[in-house]
Amino acid sequence: MDKGYIARQIEQEIRAMAGDYPVVTLIGPRQSGKTTLAKHLFPEKPYYTLESADIRALAEADPRRFLEGHQQGMIIDEVQRAPQLLSYIQEYVDAHQNQQKGQFILTGSHQLELSAAITQSLAGRTALLTLFPLSLYEAKNIIADWSLDQILLHGGFPRVYRDDLNPTKAYRNYFHTYVERDVRKIINIKEMALFEKFIKLCAGRVGQLINFQSLASDTGVSYHTIENWLSILEASFIIFRLQPYFENFGKRLIKSSKLYFTDVGLAAYLLGIENEQQMARDPLRGGLFENLVILELMKSRLNKGLDPQLYFFRDQRGNEVDIIYKSANTLVPVEIKAGQTFHREFLKGLDYFKKIVGDRFAQGFLIYSGELEQIMHDVTLLNYRDAIQVV
Repeated sequence: MDKGYIARQIEQEIRAMAGDYPVVTLIGPRQSGKTTLAKHLFPEKPYYTLESADIRALAEADPRRFLEGHQQGMIIDEVQRAPQLLSYIQEYVDAHQNQQKGQFILTGSHQLELSAAITQSLAGRTALLTLFPLSLYEAKNIIADWSLDQILLHGGFPRVYRDDLNPTKAYRNYFHTYVERDVRKIINIKEMALFEKFIKLCAGRVGQLINFQSLASDTGVSYHTIENWLSILEASFIIFRLQPYFENFGKRLIKSSKLYFTDVGLAAYLLGIENEQQMARDPLRGGLFENLVILELMKSRLNKGLDPQLYFFRDQRGNEVDIIYKSANTLVPVEIKAGQTFHREFLKGLDYFKKIVGDRFAQGFLIYSGELEQIMHDVTLLNYRDAIQVV
């Protein structure tokens, strides 16, 4: 095993897809571990990154020559930097259908550019998987004795753990070397200070309904600019939007989405939280904890090659459930609380949801930071480290 390598849950799914498809495409945030994982699983394949200007120039100037002569296939990193290459990969795999599956392992960190190119060129020829930063389960041996505040501060980027980095400095460098650079490539932002203000305002709204007008007013830009910037952050895997569960329950339901970050360590940095003491006192600690748990559920599903199928529920009277996991026709409600001590009041939303959905209610879950885990009638109490049991 590679020195310092942290095993990933998605490994089995990648191997399975490489046995079924000529191309496997792995997308996700920068620094989530895509390259390390691809090299670890396919050490026999030569590796090329299109972040390198000379390699990208070669791939763009003579793509057929670039692809030919690799009997063991290739790993091509950040393939969205040369999306036209995908058409030649299609041509290559169609001409070499008698060769082994899993010829090409592609990675990318911008889902709009890559998804559009894949849909056009590699439809039916590639498996598409998403890798987020480390889950609590994957990091369990490292964080076994850590406090919740330590975990929230460190986030999930593998390099923070592997190299024992100071998380505040690591996420500062990540923001300035990757986030700002990638954003500048996509859109012409004249005032980077305004964009930095915007993304920090987003961190301050973690777990809240997205209010475009409020963000526009507080940032000092137009409503449409906020829409565009949010789309860019989502496409770059910096944030994600949790959609409301909408069905005709005879209730007036909220239709706005909620805002979360793909890594709580980055969100903590953007909030100016630099140590455990600050984290423990921060008013947004509960929102970051909710973000952490939702990420854990998403990662568990994505690592199996499945869509998350996660939503939230809220009606206009304020009745709310943090997560609705839809499994076929069954609805699994999940309430998330950062507190360590159970209170019956925590179950209020679950009780309400059970009344309105009837037989479609499956066992509910309360995920909190307490250690006591038990089943209470139709609700299971879980410590956040065991959140993956839900999905």
